[in-house]
Amino acid sequence: MSIDRTVVLGIGNTILSDEGLGVVAVERLRQMYTFEPEIELIDGGTIGIDLINFIEGTDRLLVLDAVLGGKEPGTLYHFEGEQVKKYFRNKVSMHEIGFQEVMALMDLREKAPREIVIMGIEPKFIELGTELSAEVEENMNKLLDMVVEKLSLWGFNVLEKAGKEV
Repeated sequence: MSIDRTVVLGIGNTILSDEGLGVVAVERLRQMYTFEPEIELIDGGTIGIDLINFIEGTDRLLVLDAVLGGKEPGTLYHFEGEQVKKYFRNKVSMHEIGFQEVMALMDLREKAPREIVIMGIEPKFIELGTELSAEVEENMNKLLDMVVEKLSLWGFNVLEKAGKEV
């Protein structure tokens, strides 16, 4: 079985507290785990349409972001398949316009990822600050576990930095 290029993309603004949780998640993944070369971890920050340069032609895309789903702060979200299209229609992300444009442009150029997964957490605060709220912080490790589990289901071996396979 050939393993294709996979991108784990964290998006968000780290100076707006919980809004930056996708970027924080990618950084923690880098600190805690070792990934196969086919997996690229990208801090997409607030780049917007320029993200296309990093993710176009990717086989699988896993996006980490703050999700405004209207539930309690700290609620975990996981969207796949048709749920991803619904996610964009409902505009529950802080980055819906820029990221929607990236996805539409990749579709037009026929270079969209074969599979897209979006995972995130309902934010409590989106205000000036660099710390995550307690509600988001409490569920950050669960979010990271979800990412590792998905990568494993895609056939990748993910190792904790201590060398133990998860």
